[in-house]
Amino acid sequence: MKRRLRHHAKRVKYIVYQETLIDYKEHFWTFIGAFLGIGIIGFLNSQYFTAYDNLFLIGSFGASSVLIYGIINSPLAQPRNLIGGHLICAFIGVTIHKLIPGEVWLTAALSVALAIVAMQITKTLHPPGGATALIANIGSAKIQALGYLYVLSPVLSGVLILYLVAVVCNNATSHRSYPRNKGWYKIWQRKYH
Repeated sequence: MKRRLRHHAKRVKYIVYQETLIDYKEHFWTFIGAFLGIGIIGFLNSQYFTAYDNLFLIGSFGASSVLIYGIINSPLAQPRNLIGGHLICAFIGVTIHKLIPGEVWLTAALSVALAIVAMQITKTLHPPGGATALIANIGSAKIQALGYLYVLSPVLSGVLILYLVAVVCNNATSHRSYPRNKGWYKIWQRKYH
């Protein structure tokens, strides 16, 4: 019994140790990607809108950054999920807001619940998408006034910026590769290299 406990203790110690190792290269590129992705969106926001009109910067982009720059091999971080999840959720959020105006508790709950199910059905599950649907209902009056334009900007324009930065930063070194299934990239490489 004592021997088994020691064996389990060694295994736990190894797992904890492995999980807490610091990989400076990984952290560096995570920082650069997240900084550039959010920074570019924020810069565009500051150039075209006043500081009080944060229309380009929505909270769900911060959560998407965790996935696409921090855990790049996760199925939830892949382009189909990133782009599709946000667009589906934004569309659902705006639609519910238009169908049931004035009942924030109901529109918020319905938007998030329907958005999750729609992402499951379309295989575009991206957790920050739930926040995108919610923001369409609880966001500022300016966000709500955008209506379906919310789907195009800030959502589509923002996720495309995040995606392009992720492709550049996550492929800048040989130890990182994004997206995980780079079939399009392999075809391009064969054709042009």
